[in-house]
Amino acid sequence: MRWLIPLLLLAALPATAQDRRASHCIALVQAPGLEVIPASFRQPVAQDSVRLSYIDHSMVLIQTEDGTAAVTDYNGYLGPADFTPDVVTMNNAHSTHWTALPDPEIPHVLEGWGTEENPQEHWLDLGSMLVRNVHTDTRSGFGEPRVNGNSIFIFEVAGLCIGHLGHLHHVPDAQQFAAIGRLDVVMAPVDGGLTLTRPELIETLQRFRSSVVVPIHAFGASNLVRFLEDMSGDFAVEMVDGPSIEVSLRTLPDRPTIMVLPPRFLSD
Repeated sequence: MRWLIPLLLLAALPATAQDRRASHCIALVQAPGLEVIPASFRQPVAQDSVRLSYIDHSMVLIQTEDGTAAVTDYNGYLGPADFTPDVVTMNNAHSTHWTALPDPEIPHVLEGWGTEENPQEHWLDLGSMLVRNVHTDTRSGFGEPRVNGNSIFIFEVAGLCIGHLGHLHHVPDAQQFAAIGRLDVVMAPVDGGLTLTRPELIETLQRFRSSVVVPIHAFGASNLVRFLEDMSGDFAVEMVDGPSIEVSLRTLPDRPTIMVLPPRFLSD
């Protein structure tokens, strides 16, 4: 039944939305098994796999087997390691999710915020990694809606569709879910209110029904614990020994699994 959701949502889209550039995240895919491999970010990535390394707050390093690297919600500091990613994405709902002075050595800096009149439409093909975005709205400091204030970035890597929800403030609507498509792995903010409320986050994750959920943006252990308690009925929970995992399309879990990674700045 998992594969029916994106198909039904896509059918409900107007023709202009359906005509957007093709993404394999919309395809009907089912995958078995489970294998996650703790690994250092400096080690080569296994064939047909992708490595996720939780750095800090909302930043996650995504690496392919050919060495292509992306960092989500980049705020300017990755740690003491001498390391420059190929692409960084940013959202600016709060200063901890972006920087006005990104490292000039980074080839691709993708801003996730736009306006109603001028949305950001990213479609960056790096060969082994495709990076695209789907806008959602945010709340301003006065509670007013800010149209297209956030981007959910999707990374298509090694046959996997990996989503980072950014500073998501509302449950995506049907068109947004359809534009995002199937997500095998989702990085979700679990603070319980600065972004989505916990019931809204649970509703969103149940709609995605991703094979792997990586909690980020917890703002304290108590928020993480409450999230895990609320999700444990439908999702398995695995505490990973280290900040990095490797996953592949062949070995995604049959049962949706929350992979809890301790954050760690990049260091040699």
